[in-house]
Amino acid sequence: MKKNSINKFLLNRKPNTHKGDYGHVFVIAGSLGMTGAAYLTAQAALLSGSGLVTLGIPKSLNTILARKFVEVMTKPMPETKQKSLSLKAFSEIEKFILSRKPNVLAVGPGLSQNKQTQALIRKIVSSVNLSMVIDADGLNALVGHLDILYNGKYPPHPFPLPYGERVKGEGECVQRTTVITPHPGEMARLLGISVKDVQENRKNIAKETAAKYNIIVVLKGHKTIVASPKGKVYINRTGNPGMASAGCGDVLTGMIASFLGQGIEPFEAAKLGVYLHGLAGDLSAGEVGQASLRATDVLGNIPKAIKTI
Repeated sequence: MKKNSINKFLLNRKPNTHKGDYGHVFVIAGSLGMTGAAYLTAQAALLSGSGLVTLGIPKSLNTILARKFVEVMTKPMPETKQKSLSLKAFSEIEKFILSRKPNVLAVGPGLSQNKQTQALIRKIVSSVNLSMVIDADGLNALVGHLDILYNGKYPPHPFPLPYGERVKGEGECVQRTTVITPHPGEMARLLGISVKDVQENRKNIAKETAAKYNIIVVLKGHKTIVASPKGKVYINRTGNPGMASAGCGDVLTGMIASFLGQGIEPFEAAKLGVYLHGLAGDLSAGEVGQASLRATDVLGNIPKAIKTI
């Protein structure tokens, strides 16, 4: 991805501006033992330029994460006995969206495969008309339920609708933007095929899935592929094997959500997130080497990656 192309989509901040001008990302993530995934996603969104970031988490974990954050806000919500988000959290999510008006969701990192939590994820994906990035346990919840992933025309809904095209007439509808960020194993489970099949046909599988479900697909791995529903494909050249480390995908989720929230066109936001994520990883590898590279290294180098370009 060329630097002048990237600069075209990075916002130039005007002197007369405020935090609301740069998007509000609502991250829904985390469970007992997986607070790190929630932290990485939310902090990555903030470091990528979002004006506001709120993290929705199981209520008993709020103290843990509130101690980690300074700028990210937390929203404690109803939880299961296993300390993951419960289905009852949906009403809290609705209220929060209506009152605080976030303009993009990041759903999935560390949410767990608890049955109630998975049901909550499916309810969010099927009924919330906000643009969203879906990763990790958010994708696990869609296995066998890909019909709800289809991003067609949704019925009228009270939520704010910052993206997509309003279709006026009988039953005004809106088309939202959905981005999924599977690694090869997650893509294989979603499609009911083998990882070998995915890896041998990465470009076509990403293109076909994007077109079929009218979504943006970010198929992670060596030379991550970004595919749009209109047939556009971007193959990324940044990144290194050291990024095959726990939490790096959570960082990418937060970055893409941030760029969506800042108003960058969705396909370009996904491309930009992938490119800068890999660049931050390359900067980190130059500092600590590939073997010792951690997701927190990538997180810490997001500002340097942005400044570089």
